[in-house]
Amino acid sequence: MGMGTGARRPRVVVGSLGGTITMTPPSTGGGALPTLAAADLVRDVPGLAEVADLAACTLRTVPGAWLTPLDVAAVAEWARAQDADGVVVVQGTDTIEETAYLLDLYWDRPEPLVVTGAMRTPAVAGADGPANLLAATVVAAAAASRGRGALVVLDDQVHAAARVRKTDSIALHAFTSGAFGPVGRVHERRVTYAGRAARWPRLPGPSAGRNPRVALLETHLGDTGELLRLVLDAGHDGVVLAGFGAGHVPAALAETVSAAVERGPVVLAGRTGGGPVLGGTYGFVGSEQDLLARGVVPAGWLDPRKARLLLWALLAGGTEPAQVRATITARGAAPGGPA
Repeated sequence: MGMGTGARRPRVVVGSLGGTITMTPPSTGGGALPTLAAADLVRDVPGLAEVADLAACTLRTVPGAWLTPLDVAAVAEWARAQDADGVVVVQGTDTIEETAYLLDLYWDRPEPLVVTGAMRTPAVAGADGPANLLAATVVAAAAASRGRGALVVLDDQVHAAARVRKTDSIALHAFTSGAFGPVGRVHERRVTYAGRAARWPRLPGPSAGRNPRVALLETHLGDTGELLRLVLDAGHDGVVLAGFGAGHVPAALAETVSAAVERGPVVLAGRTGGGPVLGGTYGFVGSEQDLLARGVVPAGWLDPRKARLLLWALLAGGTEPAQVRATITARGAAPGGPA
């Protein structure tokens, strides 16, 4: 991939994985299913051809919920192979907050890698797919987007992959970025960013045949640790615990955590969706201080879903245990990139 010279329009490649933006209802009736190809998506978007020279590629035609981490790693390799100034990946919004972050972990190119989708199917009034695709292409084509890694663009907002979350099941403004907010806005076919671009180094891709099992468990009132024990007995390679508040769990679960850290990495995140896991404010059994003393790895500002993907990627790449801890701790402390 590489930026060209002269006055030519940027070249942007659009790769479609499916999702709501591609879904149409069957002629026999019933719910919408993914059917449209990438070429169908780009064909009739007003103004799209004026933003960039486009190429369209259909990678998959599936719901976002069907994608796996290995699928996403393959998309990252596909994107790296494109001769383009930017890449747009279209997919279902259900899993964008996860897939975009995993793409970001594997992306070391300066060219923008932009993920988008739609909250409404093409056949309904007010379908948002064309506007989101146009905005994503604007971002992918912009020189100002270079060096910012993977970005998520919907509703004319630009989100950093490490912070974006889907926080509403039906709203057009379903994607938010917590306390720090979006990194940019799209307007009049251009993008404006606030703040600098910062990037962590690219993680190594999955080793051949390696697909670690990493569980994500959210604690709850009365949690005795039974599910965590079942996960351990099933032989999982790692666990992410989504604790109460700033990283707290019931006392009974805390005792099981002590056994879990002897078998593999246990990452502590918060289930709130905003704010970091603390390090030394509370001292009761099951508090963040107690769990850290037992050997858990703090996720910092990373939400549980991002923390799970980071742990999966590190284990899939064969990272040594000490480096797993150091990497998650550092990236959790500064999810936007190193200072």
